[in-house]
Formats: sequence, structure tokens, C-alpha cells
Amino acid sequence: MTSLAPKTVLLSVHDKTNIVEFSLQLQHLGCTLLASGGTAAALDEAGVGLVSVDEVTGFPTMMDGRVKTLHPHVHGGILSRRKKDHDDVDKYGITEIDIVVVNLYPFSNVVSQEACSHDEAIENIDIGGAALIRAGAKNHEHVLVVVDPKDYRAVIARFQKGELDYEYRYHMATKAFAHVASYDIAIAQYFSRAEKFPETSFLALNKSFDLRYGENPHQEAALYSVDNSNSSGTVVSASLVQGKQLSYNNIADVDAALECVSRFSEPACVIVKHGNPCGVAISTNAEQAYLKAFATDATSAFGGILAFNVPLEGDTLQLIIENQFVEVVIAPQIDASARQVAKQRKSLRVLELGARFSLRNELQYRHVSGGYLLQDSDTKTLDSQSSKCVTERAPSKTELEDLEFAWNVAKHVKSNAIVIAKDKRTVGIGAGQMSRVVSAKIATMKAQEAEFNMVGAVLASDAAFPFRDSIDTAAAAGISAVIQPGGLRRDQEVIEAANESGMAMLFTGVRHFRH
Repeated sequence: MTSLAPKTVLLSVHDKTNIVEFSLQLQHLGCTLLASGGTAAALDEAGVGLVSVDEVTGFPTMMDGRVKTLHPHVHGGILSRRKKDHDDVDKYGITEIDIVVVNLYPFSNVVSQEACSHDEAIENIDIGGAALIRAGAKNHEHVLVVVDPKDYRAVIARFQKGELDYEYRYHMATKAFAHVASYDIAIAQYFSRAEKFPETSFLALNKSFDLRYGENPHQEAALYSVDNSNSSGTVVSASLVQGKQLSYNNIADVDAALECVSRFSEPACVIVKHGNPCGVAISTNAEQAYLKAFATDATSAFGGILAFNVPLEGDTLQLIIENQFVEVVIAPQIDASARQVAKQRKSLRVLELGARFSLRNELQYRHVSGGYLLQDSDTKTLDSQSSKCVTERAPSKTELEDLEFAWNVAKHVKSNAIVIAKDKRTVGIGAGQMSRVVSAKIATMKAQEAEFNMVGAVLASDAAFPFRDSIDTAAAAGISAVIQPGGLRRDQEVIEAANESGMAMLFTGVRHFRH
């Protein structure tokens, strides 16, 4: 198909970024400009010559701007199939429109504001703009549709070179249809906001960038972001201070580390390897938290992901890179001294969140063959009122603090999960085993390998113990207190095992499987 040679351009934009400059360039290239409403006013104020849509339709903008472009003289000009519709164009005096430049009311931004009323939301549903975009995209064989101000420069460059060809128009139509679809999804989500699981669920994603590959080199992959204004403080919105772009596995591990480290209000460090924490600690500062977390499992920490919930300083980063090989370090802020230290290891990826990561109770999507599983995020916190001591001995204050710490870590360890902790640091973690007793054995083995004294340590389990064997294993290692959901048929047998060893045990009634 031949390249487009535009003569008439329709402009109707809410986001007026660079619209005056773009319009002047189009005019310089010989185009007649048609504009509506606020766009016409902005161009007129800048001294840009134009024809108002009101002049084309013979009707003024009405109903507080709700109706201005919904007219056959506008949509006929966009939808006209050159030559095929020539008779109707002549009969009704329609001017064919070659380029449609439109973007929509900021619906998502408006409804994301706490003070937004329902009436305000309704008034920010764009009708005419969406119709113009769809019309231009449908007739891409003859019309170029532009929805993103970032494309203005490319449009002008191609126009000057005579390269507004069919392939480019098709590409821009694809972008336009996606733009409208994403907009409609935002509206549908707003209207169904009272329903957690509506009859139809939507998810609009914007591609951030392609990845070199997925979990494995033979799998293609890309990173997408959710189209909303609530993404600050996440792995997707984080700034890459240094290093090459993150891999698929890096991104997954960083997200896991951030979820875990955000559980703590005191300075904390989480080291993640293959989706599981291999060391977690809280302390008086980032450096001490790191040293304690690293000591849990120095072997697994090699090549791991390090996350902090406090700003990262140069001295701490210097210690890290002298102590181990690390793939990624992420913190809410990376100070100037840390940025300088990072230059010693150019391969080290350093990420700055820009804001403290916080868990959001958003729906989680998981792909299965033929569909998706949707569920709430697991944001449940430990409720001391509903937790109950089921053993003869109650935990001490120190044990209670360690039990809560271990319980928070266990939520982020793959099932079956066992976490042994002491002095607000992990000393052994057993993850992802088919048998809970095997997870308990692995956790104690890890602690023994690191030469930790487990006497007085505590143990957290993501789910209830079906038999007493895990309790016996823990008791033999010196564990003094256990926290678990309880609620199984053999609970009394498990409680008796704890009593025999002088253990304290809490039942929370809350399970935290993480598959």
C-alpha cells in the first residue's frame, strides 16, 4: 500500500503536551488543522491557524462538552474509504480526515484520588475521544491515528520522508486499539470495584521492556507493568542505579525479597535465593542486619538478592561486596556514598525503590492451563488476641518477639516451610519439601552447619504439624518455643510432645502456604 499524503488533521487531546509544536509542524507540512473544544482554544491562544470542529459540524459544543465531535461530518471524514465512499463524501460535503490526534480524559488518575466522587468519575469517562480513536484505527488503511504525545516526533520525521506507510499506520492502529481497551478496562474495574471477584475480570498491562530470556534461555519473556498510579515502591517502578537490566529470575527474586523485608519496621535485611529467603535479620542498622542475615546460610547467600527496608549507605555496601558475590541489592534509597562504592563492581545491579515498599491487598493472578487463579494477597498479620498458648509453659517475652519474627519470615518461605530463629534473626530455614518433618530436619541441619546454638531458639511453621515427629526433632535440637496454626486431628499428640520437652507452643489458627 502507498504512503499516506495527509491534507487534513483532526486534533482533540486532553494531554496537551507538545501539541502546539506538533500542530505547527503539521501546518508547515501543508495540513489543514481541525480542532475541538479545549484543544482549539489552546492552539488559538498560541496563534496556530485552525478550523474549529463547530464550523465543520454546524453545531456548537454542548452539554458541558459531552457532545462536540459525535457528528457525521467528523466520523464520516475519518471512516471514509477513499474512492469507495466518494459519492457520499461529495453528496454530503464531507471533508476526509487523514490524521486523527486524540488522547482521552485521565479517568484512571481521577478515580485513584481518595476525594473522587462518583459524579466526577462519570464526567471523566471519555465518549467522543474513544469513538474518534476507534474510527481512525478501524480505517487505518487510509488514516493515521496518534494517541501518544511521545509519537509526535516520529510522525513528523516519517511525514517529511514520505514514510507514513501502511505498516506504520497498522502499528499505530494497534497501539490505538490497545489504548482504548486499557481505558475501557479501567472503567469496567471502577464500576465493578465493589465485587472482589466479578463475573468478568480484566487486567491491563503495559510493556516495560523485553527480557533477554525467561526462567531458562530457551523461553522468551518480557516485563509488563500494571496501568495504575499505585506502583511506586515496587520492583517494576524501581530505578536501576547501576548494572545491566534485571533478568526474569532477578525480578521474581527481588519481589520476593521486598515482600519479606517489608514485614519489619526495624532495620532489616533479607537475602533471597531461588524465590526463598536464605537469611533474614533485623537489627539496629542495615550493616548489622546484613551480617546476621548472611550468617544464617553463607553458602546459599552466594549470588543472592539482598533487600533492605532502610536506606543503603556506602560502608554497608562496601562490606557486602567484600564479603560475598551478590547479584542485586535493593533499598528504598541508595545514598551517594553507596553509589560510589557500587562502581567497584560494574556487574552489580543496584536498585532504588524511591519509596518504602508496602504490601498491598491486591488480587494475585496465577496462570493455570486454560485459565487463571485469582486470590487475595496474604497480608494477614499476627493477632496476639486470637493466638493462644496451648502448652503448660507460656513463652517468655523474648520468645514471643522471636516467634513473631519467625512467623513473619515463614509466610515468605515456600511450603512446607520451617523457620528457626533466635534474637530476631534466622538461624535455619527449611523450604519447599514434600514432608514437613524433612523441612524441620533441613532447618536444624542448616543451623548446625552454621554452628548456631539452638538452645532457646524458636520455630515457626507455615501450616499445622500432622504428627509429633517435627516437634521431637525440634526439641532434640534445643528449640524452646513453637508457633503454628494448629487445627488438625492430632493436635493433642503434638501438644503433649511439646509439654514433654518443656516447650511453649502458640496456635494462631492461620495457615500461610506459599506454593
